[in-house]
Formats: sequence, C-alpha cells, structure tokens
Amino acid sequence: MKGQETPKRALEIAAAGGHNLLMSGPPGSGKSLLASCLPSILPPLEPSEALEVSMIASGAGTLEGGKLKRRRPFRDPHHSASMPALVGGGLKVRPGEISLAHLGVLFLDELPEFQRATLDSLRQPLETGTVSVARANAHLSFPARVQLVAAMNPCRCGHLGDAARACSRAPRCAADYQARISGPLLDRIDLHVEVAAVSAMDLTLPPPAEGSAEVAERVARARAVQAARYGEAGARTNAEASAEAIEAHAAPDEAGARLLAEAAGAMHLSARAYHRVLKVARTIADLAAAETVGRIHIAEALPYRHQPPRA
Repeated sequence: MKGQETPKRALEIAAAGGHNLLMSGPPGSGKSLLASCLPSILPPLEPSEALEVSMIASGAGTLEGGKLKRRRPFRDPHHSASMPALVGGGLKVRPGEISLAHLGVLFLDELPEFQRATLDSLRQPLETGTVSVARANAHLSFPARVQLVAAMNPCRCGHLGDAARACSRAPRCAADYQARISGPLLDRIDLHVEVAAVSAMDLTLPPPAEGSAEVAERVARARAVQAARYGEAGARTNAEASAEAIEAHAAPDEAGARLLAEAAGAMHLSARAYHRVLKVARTIADLAAAETVGRIHIAEALPYRHQPPRA
C-alpha cells in the first residue's frame, strides 16, 4: 500500500500486541483497505487456538467440512447489525460476531452508524474476553477475545477540514457525529490514528520496499516474546495482560516514567488509559527487541491515545 506510513505503523503495533485500533479519515483514504491487510501480518493460529476457534464455528454451524480452522477469523458485520447479531442471542442462543471473531479481528466499518446501544454492548466483552447471553430459556457464556479494528469518517459528510467540500454545519456536525460513540468505548481502544487522504503524488511513487511478509516476521517475533513472558499468567499478548503483569513487565525506565507521569496529568488519563499506554509502549519495545520500556517507546505510544474534547 502506497503512502499512509503512520497508519501502517499503527497497524503493525496493533497486530504485534493485539491492541484495539480506530482509524478516522475522509472517504477513500484507505481505512478499509488497511483493515483488510491486517490478517496478512497476523501469525497463524496455534493448535490450541485453532481448536477454540473451530469449536465456536461448530456451535454456530459455520464449520466447513468438520475441518479445523487454521487462519485467524476476520469478521466485518454491516453497521445495520442488531445487538443479538453482534454479541449473540436469538431464540436458540447462538454466538454472535464478537465470538465468531475470537482470537481474530472484529472490523466495524462506519463505526458511528452502528446503534449506540449495540456498540456499548461490546464494552464488557472487550474488557473480559467473554460475553454472557441471558435469555428466559438459556444463560450461556461464549469466548470473545477479539482485536477490535474500527473505521469512521470524521463527520457525516466525511470532508471535515476541506473548505471546498465540507458541509455548512461544520464543525458542529463533526462533534454530533463523533458523540454517537460513547467515551467508555473509546477508552477501551488503545490506538487512535488519523488517516489522511492519499495525494496523487503518493500514488505515483514506486511500491514500498517492505511488504506484508517483512512486517509479519516482526509481528511474529514480538508475539513469541509475549507468549513466553505471560505463559504462566495465561495471557497471549500485551493487550490481554492484567494490570499487575503490565506493571511488572512494562515498568519504564526513569526518563520514561517521568514522561508518562507528566502526560498522565496533562492528558487526564484514567487508570485504564494509563495501563493501556503502558501496554502499547511494551509492544513498541517488543518490536524493537528492547528489554526495557524507555522514554522513546512511551513517547511513541502517547500520541495514539484518544483525546476527548474539552468543554
């Protein structure tokens, strides 16, 4: 993919650490294309993971030929999907899209177009990795350890900041549109990245020297380090690690700790946001094969944090 170096870097970090990612940008900037490239840089399923994914597919009646699934799921439901379709349910309770994407990617395009209640139903599963469905005739829990990747336009017309194309309600239309996503859901997304429109000059450039295969190798190495680090704790990636594990394994050096403390106050980071910054920084350090989280890793992780508008 030509151009979009910052979003491609964010995608690599997301793949390496299993982090949730939100891309915002005008129509045609490549958000959906970037998301569709994510499976090509994710490592294949381990045998135990393949069994988990295949059992869910079997319960949903989507297991083809009784064969184990070897590739990580990539689910992209339409924004008209109902809450039962997304989290599970129905008269005969079946797993929803978030469970069918277990150990893979749940891609939500046009994020603000989903019903707000439907999106908020994802908050608990994203935190715990499981979803509980309670009905009069059944009460079931399904695994839902997913990597959420979402894309959205900055406003309903999609051209905020373009004086020639933006609607007459800008910037108020952007505030109204973005307010359709709740703050608690945004707080659970580790990486927020702006995807600018690709210029004609970018399209004339030669193909990038580095492709998905090279990125996939770095991602695989980083994931192997994390699997060894959290083996006894039961986590697979930095994103899954508990706060205690992150404080033990992602404690930054003196300069990094000082920068994080200053940023936490200036950015009004919640406890969850503080630990998620540490998780992203730990992933960046893993990609660089660094044993300790340093100031440079904290400095790269902080700009990805969502900044809520101030009154």
